[in-house]
Amino acid sequence: MQRFLNPCVEQHLISDEGEEIIDEVRKHPMAVAWALVGLVGCMLLFLAMPFAGPVWPIPLLAGLLLFLRCVWAIHGAHMDRFVITNMRVFRVHGIVSQQTATMPMQRILDITVNKPILGQIFGYGHFVFESAAQDQGLRDIRYVARPDERDLTIQRVIQRSGARQPVRRRDQEAM
Repeated sequence: MQRFLNPCVEQHLISDEGEEIIDEVRKHPMAVAWALVGLVGCMLLFLAMPFAGPVWPIPLLAGLLLFLRCVWAIHGAHMDRFVITNMRVFRVHGIVSQQTATMPMQRILDITVNKPILGQIFGYGHFVFESAAQDQGLRDIRYVARPDERDLTIQRVIQRSGARQPVRRRDQEAM
């Protein structure tokens, strides 16, 4: 039952190699904003039942289906985690069947952070990872809270891992 309520990211760590979680990122609440609006719609459908007369089961059924869809979406967002470790980044998501996508820090060539206007207002963005692989399982990570901070965290881990050497400025070379 626990695996349906919590994504259990710790089980995906390579503990015997010293892998540690640097940051575990949950979806920003805006990822489920439409589901919350849907829950309000459920309440309106339930309130409309007394006024529906003999067809009252129609708003009841519509409200129940909408409620189940909204709860499923909210739980799906809860089960979607993006994890930054000292060795790699990975994403765990899924409710019934769980999928995992991984990218070692050395394979990350570029990270694009896209912050739409609502993301700038509410503090979220979307990541697009570019790697040396043609086909990658970890490319788009949507609704990342505090995306600039998370981007800097990944850049620091890449730098500390030695995957990229610092660029020397010309005035330092002249000394």
